[in-house]
Amino acid sequence: MLDESLLDTPDGLAEADRRGLLRGAAEAGARVRTAARHAAEAGIGDLKPDGRPRAVLIAGPGAAATHTADLLGTLAGAGSPFVRLAPTGVAPAAGALRWELPGWAGSVDLLLIATPDGTEPSLSLLADQAYRRGCAVVAVAPAGTPLAEAVAGAHGMFVPMATAPYDHEEPVAASSPGVFWALLTPLLALLDRIGLLGAPQDALGKIADRLDTVAERCGPAIATYSNPAKTLAAELADSLPVVWTEGNSAGPAGRRFAAALADLAGRPAVVAELPEALAAHNALLAGPLAASADPDDFFRDRVEEAPALHARVVLLRDRPIGGLTAAPGARDIALSHDTPISELEPDEGDELETLAELIAVTDFAAVYLALASRA
Repeated sequence: MLDESLLDTPDGLAEADRRGLLRGAAEAGARVRTAARHAAEAGIGDLKPDGRPRAVLIAGPGAAATHTADLLGTLAGAGSPFVRLAPTGVAPAAGALRWELPGWAGSVDLLLIATPDGTEPSLSLLADQAYRRGCAVVAVAPAGTPLAEAVAGAHGMFVPMATAPYDHEEPVAASSPGVFWALLTPLLALLDRIGLLGAPQDALGKIADRLDTVAERCGPAIATYSNPAKTLAAELADSLPVVWTEGNSAGPAGRRFAAALADLAGRPAVVAELPEALAAHNALLAGPLAASADPDDFFRDRVEEAPALHARVVLLRDRPIGGLTAAPGARDIALSHDTPISELEPDEGDELETLAELIAVTDFAAVYLALASRA
C-alpha cells in the first residue's frame, strides 16, 4: 500500500531513495547540458555528413535503449529509418546478451550503440562487425569501458556518457531518468547534424530548461496538493494504470511511463494511443477492474484485506484542447464505467519541449510511487 504521508516528508523520501532516483529526475536538465557538452567535445558539431543513412540501427540493453529507439523513431516521423536491434541470450546480464547486425546492413547504414554499462562483450563485437561491413558506428557509454576501446578500433565516434557519482554507488535502474537523458541527448545532437530530425543546440537547451522547470514543480519539497507528480502517484495507489496517449510525441512518453511503473514501482500498466485505445480497452473498463465491479462489502476486513485493484485512466496529451481530439470521448467512456481519470498536458512549446515535460512529470510520478510503496 502507498504511504501517502511519506510523499510530504522530504527527509523520508531521501532516506528511501537508495538508488538515487529522485536525484536522477531532479538533475535531468543538468544531464542534458553535460551530455550536450560531451557531444560537442566528441566532434559531433564538426561532422560533414555525405547524405542520410539508409537505416539507423540502434543497439543497447534494457529500457534505456528501447525508449531511446522509440522516441527517435517517433520524432523522425513517417518512413522512419530507425531499427532497434533486440538482444538475444539466456539472461539480462552483460556477458549473456547477444546482438547481431541484420544481413542487409552495409556501408550506407549507421549503427548507434547506447548503454549505461559498456562492458557487454557482444556490443564490442557488434562494433567490430559493423566496421567490417562498412557501417558507420557511434556509441554513447561510460568512458574507460571496453566498448570505448572497441569503437575506437572500429574507427567510430565515441561519446562519453554523462554520469553522476551516485551512479556507481548502487545498481542503476534501467528506467532511471538520469540514464535516459544521458544516452538520448548525444544521439539527438548527432541525428540533427545528419538531418534526420531537428534538435539543434538551442533546442537541447530548451529541453534542459523545461526539465529544470518540472523539477522545481515536482521536487520532494513541493507539497502533494500543488505537485502534479505526487498527485498522480497518490491517485494511482491501489490502481491499475490504463495509460492513454494522444498526439504524436505523447506515445513514447506513455510507453516509457508504463515501463517505469513496472521497473521502478513494480506496478503493472497497460498503454494505448487514442482513438484506438477506446475500443482496445473498452472491455477492460467494463470488466472486473471497473470501479463499480466490486462494491464495498460492509463485512470486509479492512485491516487484513488489501483493497481491490481498479482501473484508473491516465490521459497524456501533447496537443491543445481546442484542436481535433478524442479526449472528450475518452472522458465519457471512462466515466460511463465509473473509472476515474487523471490528465496531464504540457505547457506550450516545441515538440521536444512538450515531450520532455510529459516524460519528466511521469518519471517523477513513477519514482514517488516506488518510494512511497516500499516504505
